[in-house]
Amino acid sequence: VATAIPYWQRWMAAFPTAGALAEAPLDAVLAAWSGLGYYSRARNLHRGAQQVMRSGGTMPASAAALRELPGVGAYTAHAIASIAYQEPTAVVDGNVNRLLARVFAVSDNVKARAGQVRIAGLADTIMAARGAIVPGDLNQAMMELGALVCTPTSPACPICPLRDLCQAHRMGQVDAFPVLPARRAAQDLPEIRHIATLVIDDKQRVLLTRRTQQGLFAGLWELPQAASPSDLASALGLPARDGIELGHRVTSRAQVLAPRRLRVDLFSARLLRTPSLGKPENPRYDAMAWVAQAQLTTLGLASATRELLAKDALWKRIKKPSTSSPRGSARSSRASASSATIPATTTTPKPRRARRAASTSSATTKPRSKRK
Repeated sequence: VATAIPYWQRWMAAFPTAGALAEAPLDAVLAAWSGLGYYSRARNLHRGAQQVMRSGGTMPASAAALRELPGVGAYTAHAIASIAYQEPTAVVDGNVNRLLARVFAVSDNVKARAGQVRIAGLADTIMAARGAIVPGDLNQAMMELGALVCTPTSPACPICPLRDLCQAHRMGQVDAFPVLPARRAAQDLPEIRHIATLVIDDKQRVLLTRRTQQGLFAGLWELPQAASPSDLASALGLPARDGIELGHRVTSRAQVLAPRRLRVDLFSARLLRTPSLGKPENPRYDAMAWVAQAQLTTLGLASATRELLAKDALWKRIKKPSTSSPRGSARSSRASASSATIPATTTTPKPRRARRAASTSSATTKPRSKRK
């Protein structure tokens, strides 16, 4: 909550009404959301605001009607309906899930269908028996109890108001609930390796490409990346063999994007041909542009790209383009392409304890070794 509050304040300052959000460019919406992850939520908020405005500008007031908005599932719909409109509908988030699984010693896997039905039924029963308690207050109390007292590890059972009712506590098996499916360790996940390029022109602008509107990073700008130099050239609409020249490796970044790991090696590069700034030929991207460093905050950037470009030292380390002849450049390009090809194989596993913070792992700098 403490982390999200400043984001919420900036968001509301930029988009104070549904109408303001509906009219805003998607790039501005993604830029305001940047750093929170799950960018599909920002895109759905944008689409949802547009749908609300098309329907007269009034928010739906029931859980069933709220489900018709893009990206609004059962949890979001029930939370809004009960808190904003006092509809007597139960909310089940991760905290409530854990709380009820312990209080009632639910033996079903709470991620499986049977477990979800059991938990939802218990939550509905409690809501129906609330008496004079306001629906929104009951839901928020349940969520807060799970978030602050019945925590995933080291729950504060001595101060829990439900301690005497909690079956898991009576059995001395609080840590055994909720029942969850086994999770694969980060080092056991398959790894995908990409190369990314940092191309800066003589005006100190960086070349960025925008993902299409489908997929995990839909609509986000990023440093051009692909599985190999030839694929990278193709993505920029350049000849595969002599369209781009890779220089030294600047840094690397790894993150977990379950159910896989992604590692990106960033190389300095220069273009041997001038790319068209229209729509790239590769279906991965739908736009390409030269962007000044001061303009980066106005774009919705992928978190990896934002993290890399936030480092002033990274810009200073980029070597100036060589003055070799076109023929020599072509040879250099092919040599770079050969040496920089990265196979999609599993590398040395990351420490297990780093798994929870993998999505915000910092980049590490690894200088390229000299050839003999």
